[in-house]
Formats: sequence, C-alpha cells, structure tokens
Amino acid sequence: MKRFRWQVVAGCALLGISCLIYALHYVLFRDMHHILIFMIGDLAFLPAEVLVVTLIIDQVLKTRERKAMLIKLNMVIGIFFSKMGIGLLKDLSVFDSYTARNRDHLIFTNDWDKQAFVKALEMIKSAPCDINSRGGNLENLRHFLNGEKDFLLTLLGNQHLFEHENFTDLLWAVTHLSEELALRGNLDTLSEADHSHISVDIKRVYMVLLAQWLVYMAHLKNNYPHLFSLAVRTNPFDPNATAEFH
Repeated sequence: MKRFRWQVVAGCALLGISCLIYALHYVLFRDMHHILIFMIGDLAFLPAEVLVVTLIIDQVLKTRERKAMLIKLNMVIGIFFSKMGIGLLKDLSVFDSYTARNRDHLIFTNDWDKQAFVKALEMIKSAPCDINSRGGNLENLRHFLNGEKDFLLTLLGNQHLFEHENFTDLLWAVTHLSEELALRGNLDTLSEADHSHISVDIKRVYMVLLAQWLVYMAHLKNNYPHLFSLAVRTNPFDPNATAEFH
C-alpha cells in the first residue's frame, strides 16, 4: 500500500483542484448549466482519451522501448561471443565425440536465410551429443574460464539480460562449470564420479551455447551483413575458415 501512497495523494489533490476551479466558476458566473455542459462533454470524451493514451500511444512507446532494449541486449551478446563465446565453443567441441559428424549443420554461408538457421537449430537439438570430460584438456578449460570470471559476473549484473531467459541460463551454466572446475584439485586424477558430473556440466553449457550462437548468427545475417561475413570466415567449426580473403 505504501508503494501507491503518493499516487493516491496526487489523485486526491488533482480532484480537489478541479472541484475548487468549478466552485470558483460558479461563484463568479452563477451558471450551473454552462458548467454541466462542459463537464458532461469532457466526461464523454474521457473514454476516447483513455483509448488513445493507454492503448495506442502507450503501446507504441512500449514497442519502441522494447526494440531499443533488444538492440542493447544483442550488443551485450555480441560482446560475449567476441570475448569468450567463440573460444568456449572451440574448447568445448573437443569433448564431443560427434563434433565432426555434426559439423555440416554448423558451417553456415552468406547464402543462408532465416529458414536455414531454423533448420540448423532443429538439427542441433536432435543430433546426438556425447560429451566425455576425458576427451579434452580440462586444465586449459579451467584456466580459460577462471580468466573470464569477472567478465561473467559483469554480464550477470546487466539488467537488460533479464529479458533474455535463454542467454541468462547460458551464463549461469558457464558460471557453474567454472566453479566446478575451480573447486577441483588435480584434474588429471579425478574419480569416475567427478568425470561423469563434469561431463554433464559441459554438455549443459555446450548445447545451450550452440543454440544461442546460431540465434545470434541469424541476427547478424539479418541486421549486420558485414559482421556476419566475418563470422562466416572465422567459423570455429569450419576447418578451412580464415579471416583473410582469397
């Protein structure tokens, strides 16, 4: 109730001012008929005014605000992939024994359209994924994630990311994997139970990261062709990828 106290006070004050003005009008002109004519006319227009202000103008402003928020959000996501996302994809892909088999769904070209990305997403979600924490260098992965800890915490503190649930889930999954690795001792002598647990954590990050990467690539294709061109030439799943033109 305290949250709305100032609105109640302001509303009562405005109504009081309105009544005082009508009273002043009656005292000066003694014309209740004139007052009622304009009062009823104003009341008759009030629903239309509410319609225009709340349902049309407010909706337009909310739509513009959401578009501006999405632009800022995609900028943050772009920074994530530029700084650590692409490197993390490379590091995690070596733990997946099916990476070579699934590579064709991940090598996009300048000819891809929206439907091609949608199909690639569906293929990734249905394709087999066998993550084995023994398949890569866990120590290098721990070192990489530990070096990006402050960056991850900064992203998690960004209010715009609350509007993107899937990307927020990705950040939490990466943070959890980083903590799991940081709390282990010698990663070369892990028990079978630890390897199984870390394999699950890696798979959680890898699958969400792949999906978010493809969604972001589709965004670049539609909105920033020059950035998408660079992404095509530096695709971490393309063994022939090179930033240089030939």
